[in-house]
Amino acid sequence: MTSEPTQMRVGAGLSADPDVSLATANACTQAQASLGGERPSLVVVFYSLHHRDQGHRIASVIRRMLNPVHVIGCSAESVVGGGTELERTPGLSILAACMPGVTFTPFTEADLPPPDDANETAIAAAVGMTDQWRATLLLADPFSVPMIRLLPALNRAKGSLGGVVVGGMASAGKAAGMNSLILDERLKRSGAVGISLSGPVRVDTVLSQGCRPFGPNLVVTRAKGNLIFELGGQSAIDAVQAAVNTLDAKQRKGLSDGLFMGVAINASKPRLGRDDFLIRNVMGVRPQEGAIAVGDIVPVGATIRLHARDATTAREDLALLMDLQKLYDRPRGVLLITCNGRGERLFHERHTDARAVAKAFATPMGGESLAKGGMPFDSEPLVPLAGFFAAGEIGPIGGECFLHGQAACAVMLREV
Repeated sequence: MTSEPTQMRVGAGLSADPDVSLATANACTQAQASLGGERPSLVVVFYSLHHRDQGHRIASVIRRMLNPVHVIGCSAESVVGGGTELERTPGLSILAACMPGVTFTPFTEADLPPPDDANETAIAAAVGMTDQWRATLLLADPFSVPMIRLLPALNRAKGSLGGVVVGGMASAGKAAGMNSLILDERLKRSGAVGISLSGPVRVDTVLSQGCRPFGPNLVVTRAKGNLIFELGGQSAIDAVQAAVNTLDAKQRKGLSDGLFMGVAINASKPRLGRDDFLIRNVMGVRPQEGAIAVGDIVPVGATIRLHARDATTAREDLALLMDLQKLYDRPRGVLLITCNGRGERLFHERHTDARAVAKAFATPMGGESLAKGGMPFDSEPLVPLAGFFAAGEIGPIGGECFLHGQAACAVMLREV
């Protein structure tokens, strides 16, 4: 028999079992151990493509073993649990949280009115954006949801409210209908699912975009849609080439991993730093027109700076941001949404992002305890953490939520 929770408790579980029922049961058992017999308010589950067609079974086992008030989740290429990243292998990761006093508002894309200015109030109501709103977790299928319209609508709906929208795009499929999404009793193969948290919980976020800036800041002087024709009054291709020429041979070779453009969120700031740019892919060029194509619409007057994808910068940036989080109370639990282009593909080793986040909050052990039995120094208990490799990460920059690529977004749940 479960008791009414009196404090926030969070547990996590991770299983690599290829049998979906055993994997779910194993992860539930691990998470349950930290809940003190209490019924979780919310369970978040991420499961690899090996389990994507078994969403109904996953939800059934979770309901039977944990009996949560709400459950939300999605399929993914790879999943994360604790300090471990299970890349492109069978995996299932769970975060279960008891949050006394917190109000939850579940929704799907079908519950939202059309994302235009006239519906801001209705969208806020459907999502649960009240004065007590703290965060919305949004998981979506990349082939069926127009995020280019949905996220700006959510930004307008939230207005000056202090909450955040976080989440990511399901990544277990390469075409429509190949992902799966779970929300309470509903199993979907397209669209989006979300749940909002309101009340006595603190939600902090860290967003690391994993790119290194180079070259000067440039102003877009001619553009149409996602095509940029002129930067600073000269051909966009010529301006980009001039910036690339400032790099040494090794740095230029590194551009084979990708060239990116940072678009300033607030160009009026006297000094623009790494966190002031929204990173977008440079998708190609049109040599005859001197134009470059970018993975977003960049208006005339925008300030941009070129960026390179860099494993060292990505590692150092996330570590620095997590170090700053140590100034605050240890979170009860963490969600980690990282890009499916990171992991081994970027760092050439596994577990980099997961360990950076989980170990930032490891509880230090006394010297006497460490000395007993030759206990290794890395045996410190990790913060409960679950996450996945996304096909696009949703997280805040400059007070608004955006869809990112190449990013790692850590979401800390803290008691108030």
